[in-house]
Amino acid sequence: MFGGDLVVHTFGDFHALPDDSPNLDEVMNAELTSAHVHLSASDVIVETPIEVVFGNATTLALTGDDEPALRAAFGRLAEDGEVIMPLDRQIWGDVYGSVTDRFGTSWQINISVPAEETAAGA
Repeated sequence: MFGGDLVVHTFGDFHALPDDSPNLDEVMNAELTSAHVHLSASDVIVETPIEVVFGNATTLALTGDDEPALRAAFGRLAEDGEVIMPLDRQIWGDVYGSVTDRFGTSWQINISVPAEETAAGA
């Protein structure tokens, strides 16, 4: 769908957990980068105080400056899902929204707005 380059780092790669942790091979940060879209993902691990349930075991965020592609992705993810926060301009200047897809996975979408548009209050 997006193409691009994939880079994956585990918790073990960054020595972010004790050497005897059973979660060393879990994904600390995965990034798929294309010309205008950036997808980030990470595993939620048992060492965090988060109750892991279906849908929140992975964190997903799509960011970039390709507004038509990111708006289309938001729309496809929202089909038979639930919009948590509609795409709208935020106080930091970008367009942001969140959605839970039909499989129960939560997504954050952030569309970068050029600095000159942010400064102009567009």
